[in-house]
Amino acid sequence: MDQYEKLRPVGRLEQYSTARHQIGFYLNVAVTATYLLPDCFTLPIRDYVYRACETAIAEHPALSAIPVADDTQQPYFVRLPQINLDQVVSFEQRKNVNLSGETIDGEPTPDLDLQALLEIQHNTPFTAPNAYWRLCILSDSEDDRRFTAAFVFHHALGDGTSGKVFHQTFLQALHLAEAGETKSVIQAPSKPMLPNIEEIHPMPLSLVYLAKKIFQAKIYSRRDPGLWSGGKIQTQGKTRVRLVPFSKALVTSLRNVCRQEHTTITAILHTAIARSLFTHLPAHFTRLNCTGAISCRRWLPDIITDEVIGVYVGDIEDSYTRADVTPPNNVFPWSEARRSKQTIDAAVQREGRDAGPNLLKYVADYQQELCLSKVGSERDQSFEVSNIGVMQCEARPRKPRIERMVFSQCASVIGNAIEVSVVTGGDGCLVLAITWQVGVVEESLIEAAIVFLVGELRALAGLE
Repeated sequence: MDQYEKLRPVGRLEQYSTARHQIGFYLNVAVTATYLLPDCFTLPIRDYVYRACETAIAEHPALSAIPVADDTQQPYFVRLPQINLDQVVSFEQRKNVNLSGETIDGEPTPDLDLQALLEIQHNTPFTAPNAYWRLCILSDSEDDRRFTAAFVFHHALGDGTSGKVFHQTFLQALHLAEAGETKSVIQAPSKPMLPNIEEIHPMPLSLVYLAKKIFQAKIYSRRDPGLWSGGKIQTQGKTRVRLVPFSKALVTSLRNVCRQEHTTITAILHTAIARSLFTHLPAHFTRLNCTGAISCRRWLPDIITDEVIGVYVGDIEDSYTRADVTPPNNVFPWSEARRSKQTIDAAVQREGRDAGPNLLKYVADYQQELCLSKVGSERDQSFEVSNIGVMQCEARPRKPRIERMVFSQCASVIGNAIEVSVVTGGDGCLVLAITWQVGVVEESLIEAAIVFLVGELRALAGLE
């Protein structure tokens, strides 16, 4: 790697991802979008995809960067001189009819081809000197102007919002891609890589928060005997994926109900997922710990906007008890959904103060302290909900548009037993991507919880 241009050191939050990837504990993130091209786009889809990729590479220096020395405690980024699109872009024909238009009881059916593709991708690591991202295209045999593009990337290059940014850039490039040359080998831009979050934010810790975390880590941390967090931390077991889509009509109704109840869809999801798990877990499990991801971009310097690719994310922690979320009358506990919203709001108001990533400055060996030392022990967290929001893209006549979207991530060996990733696409449909590690969570629990969750959200939206 000495022949490549050295960019900058890997930041601490980025290093959390390079360390986990290097030992196979967390491999990648994906944001997927289905595109519909107008009839005036007559070239093969490959031409438009390659031209849009060229624009994205030129716009975002992270796409030509890879981390090296990630088996050490001083990893850094280098710039690949060029990207061969024949190596990073793949094309696959759908095996099933495109299910995006099919419904059962008014709700869209899961995209089984995409679900299978993501399951493969979330179990596939990146290897240098190849790019640390891939674009997987699913083409539709019944409509040659429609294709689904899964952007799969290393978490040290970008957060969930970065996946949306890629597709925003990709869509804008498609609008201008009707003419010109199609190239397979793209030269990397000379732009500097954006700074890591530690360079531009103080990442402060209060003495109270720091003392509490040190006490829990070094002295004593009582584990609630009623906590469910899946199986013990293990290195074996692939990522499994389930996609759960919801219609625009349901999402619109649910959003209106949230306003009336003074809460949000994210907070409802936290509460409803807890209810769906408790309903199918043995009665002696009485607590679930939940984490969530929040974008830090809103309080960072102007150079970090919602239009750049990088890792600018924080975390929140919450917990749910069986008694609070499954009351005797089994009516949905709106008070818990409001409390969840307050927890999220409080984390946002702290603007990055007293957050988990801030503690990384005290880690000497990322692989050993954060990962390998935990194998065989109980995990602390039950499930994560990470919602990257709504894809804002105006539909324009005779121009390409984005329809359904999916945000997904691989299972985390040392993280939550269940990962729930959420995005709302240009078609107004919201999709949950539920991932877990084989051997940590039973598939039967996932399937039963999904059935309960779908019924619950339909009922809350007034569709049952």
